[in-house]
Amino acid sequence: MKYSFARYIVVSLLVLTLLVSIMPPVVTALESPIKTQTTRKKIAVVYDVGGRGDLSFNDMAYLGGKRAAEEFGLELVEVQSTTEADYLPNLRNLAKTGEYLVIVAVGFLMTDAVETVADEYPDQFFAIIDGYVDKPNVLSVLFKEHEGSALVGALAAMIAHHYGYKAVGVVLGMEIPVLYKFEAGYYWGIRYGEKVYQEKTGKEITPLRILYTYTGAFNDPAKGKTATQSQLEMGAGLVYNVAGATGLGIFEAIEEYCKSRGRDQGPPFAIGVDADQDWIKPGYIIASMMKRVDVGVYTAVKRALDYYAGKITKYGGILELGLAEGGISVSTLEDLDTFLQIAIQAGRQVNRDEIYNKVKAMRESIPSWIWEEVNKLAELIKTNPAGVSIYGLSFKDIADKVPYTAETIGQVRSTLKVGVEIATTQTVTVGTETPAQQQDYTMYIVLGVVILVLIIVAVLFTTKRKK
Repeated sequence: MKYSFARYIVVSLLVLTLLVSIMPPVVTALESPIKTQTTRKKIAVVYDVGGRGDLSFNDMAYLGGKRAAEEFGLELVEVQSTTEADYLPNLRNLAKTGEYLVIVAVGFLMTDAVETVADEYPDQFFAIIDGYVDKPNVLSVLFKEHEGSALVGALAAMIAHHYGYKAVGVVLGMEIPVLYKFEAGYYWGIRYGEKVYQEKTGKEITPLRILYTYTGAFNDPAKGKTATQSQLEMGAGLVYNVAGATGLGIFEAIEEYCKSRGRDQGPPFAIGVDADQDWIKPGYIIASMMKRVDVGVYTAVKRALDYYAGKITKYGGILELGLAEGGISVSTLEDLDTFLQIAIQAGRQVNRDEIYNKVKAMRESIPSWIWEEVNKLAELIKTNPAGVSIYGLSFKDIADKVPYTAETIGQVRSTLKVGVEIATTQTVTVGTETPAQQQDYTMYIVLGVVILVLIIVAVLFTTKRKK
């Protein structure tokens, strides 16, 4: 009896010792995320070389960071990258402090730097805008740029045909995969818009020549201006900015071209990108393809908070934003006030009423049915992207090619006849002739009559001599 009791005591002590030994790690594992979250009260946004004040990509990132900081009681820290060499040290210096809930890297060009620092600091959360990093502590925020670009492409085509232009263009920054998505959607939208214009107006049209220029830079307005001037000389009625701050040169070129011809608004028009850029040169920028980087930054911060609060089990992965998710849109008059405030914060002197009225008048100069067709296309892309084909490509085909490579964008360019001048004779109905052709036939008839007369005279002269 005593032996049994003693054995029971020994076994109980052993079990108790085992339980005590495993409990601390379990408790720590459960509590560590909450503890980490409560000690990190800052978020950081690291801008690319375009920087704050680009009135585009980086300013949109600031807007999202500012909103998240205000709503969640956090401190926003902004870091500027002067050159690409700054990316890695900027991210590393922030991560080693251990003070940041999320560090947001703005732009595809920071992808390699984020991948390196994410390995060095596995307990630090990062977000990369427009890049993909397959790490559990990195959220890759991607956008369906092809969707928004299709909308402004359709808008460009309908407006170009409305005013009788023969071409439309796009000026781009560096040749990287994300810009191929802009291209593909834009080109498809142009061809779709032409189809709609022909159906709505009943007019036979000559397909537009589509011009594109890569400048190799995102922060060189002079290059953007030169590229746009060349496209205008080739007959472009609209030019799409896919070049960040380089695109400011696009706007200057359009304004100067119009003013030199006595016009206080377009056409020709520019198309803005990323943010609502319509206000920058009011009357000359017909609309902007808004890539809501602010939504991406805000969502990354909220996702980190939700993870630490136990609402979700995973932080990293891919966050892809398009029309359906509110991450892509075409600018409206209602967007103006928000972006006028961004401009003011960036040190720009703006007159809100004057700008608003100019943009409103410009938009109202375009037939309302064109704007309605752009909205219809947005719904089509969201609900039935396979529902219409242009040159044998549905919008689903365009989306399925993501991520784009140099080879796949080349295929799209070829299929949609990008850079090709399509001859007017392709739209001539069988059995009719162009004025030029009629003139050629007349010349042949006259020449034939002359030859016939000469033959008759020669025969008569020969007969007379024989007699």
